[in-house]
Formats: sequence, C-alpha cells, structure tokens
Amino acid sequence: MKTERLLQTQGFGSRKECRVMIRAGLLSIEGQIIDDPFAEVDPLDLEFEVDGVRWRYREKAYLVLHKPTDYECSHKPQHHPSVFSLLPPELVRRDVQCVGRLDHDTTGLLLFSDDGQFIHYWSSGKKRIPKTYAVTLRHPVDDAFVQTLLDGVQLHDEPAPIQAYACELQDDTRLLLTVTEGKYHQVKRMISAAGNRVEALHRCAVGGLELSDELAAGEWRWLEKADLEQLSKFER
Repeated sequence: MKTERLLQTQGFGSRKECRVMIRAGLLSIEGQIIDDPFAEVDPLDLEFEVDGVRWRYREKAYLVLHKPTDYECSHKPQHHPSVFSLLPPELVRRDVQCVGRLDHDTTGLLLFSDDGQFIHYWSSGKKRIPKTYAVTLRHPVDDAFVQTLLDGVQLHDEPAPIQAYACELQDDTRLLLTVTEGKYHQVKRMISAAGNRVEALHRCAVGGLELSDELAAGEWRWLEKADLEQLSKFER
C-alpha cells in the first residue's frame, strides 16, 4: 500500500492532503521520516506516527464510547453537541457511524464503526441482541413491578405485549433491565406502560460486552479482538 493511501484510509484527509503531509515530513515509521507519498508499505499491524501522534493501521474501525448525558447521536444535532465531537477528527473523516442510537439524556455504552455489515448486525432489532440498562425510576417499586415487565406490557402501536428479556430489582427505585427488540424509546415506554417514569437511563452492556468502569464519561477506546469476541458472547 502506498503511504498516501495508508493515511487516507485512516482518516487523515484526501489523497492530495495526505500527499502534502507526507512531503512535509509529518509521517514516520519506526522512527524514520517517510517523505515519499508513493513509497510502498505493508499495512498489516503497522504502527506509525503522524505529526508526532502514534497510530496503528486498522482496516476497519470498531470502538466504544462512554456517552455522557446531553449529547446527540447525530452529525447534525438540533439541541445538544454531537457525540462525534468526542471522537478524533480522523475517525469522523473515515466515516465511523453510531451502531444504534441513545437519546440525548441516556448515558453509557455506544458502539461506532465504519464496517457496514457490523453496523447492520448490531443495530438490527431482528437479531434479538440483549441490551442492558440501569434504570432509575421516579416512584418506588417492588417485585410485582419487575414481574409486570417480565410478563410483558402493551405499548402503543404494538400488536402484542413486549416482555423484558431480564429484569432485576437493585433497590426500590433502581432496576437492571435487559431488552432485545430495539424499539423506539423502548425502555422509557415500557416503564411508562407499567405505571412509572424513567428519571435516568444508562446502558451498561450490549451483547456480552459490558461498559468498563475505567472508561470515563466522554472517553472512547478501540475494540480489540478480545472485545469483539466478548461482544458476541450472549444467550439467545
């Protein structure tokens, strides 16, 4: 792969822009400045620096963000900042997209990728992928409320009741709720249909991947092979 193509695929700009960067001496590999935009390199597991910032070549981008409150999952937000403003511009330029969406007031685990098949699979409600939320309720509840969610509640415009995949009472105003359908505002609508209201919502897991306590709100990291394997480990 030519070095100009290498930088372009990783989101550093157009082919022409990358060519200018390389000729300016901003690319180095193994400590050696590469100023030839047409030099051939093997991209597999390649680590390089661009203007002093270290990068590793990734054919596809897979990452997780700990979404803070009051951010919109849109490139053109209406009322709040975009979650894409929390990512490096290189990732935005290589067109990573949200895998599903979280409401502006919902926090927690949000996946991104530029792999179309990955995005389609993990955002499809038909795949019945479990998504777990920590739910804070306005009014106290008991085990009977949990059972109502497990038995199923009727949502407007839905032909049949929607059941929680799992539900656990943490205390009288907090639930750990898992759903699989991926319907619009599903958790909030289910809680409302059961006679309560969501005060705070935090997604803590998708599939078999849990949001690490080490990832602070607003921070992101790459998903490595072990993370992708963990993501796929869930009961159907």
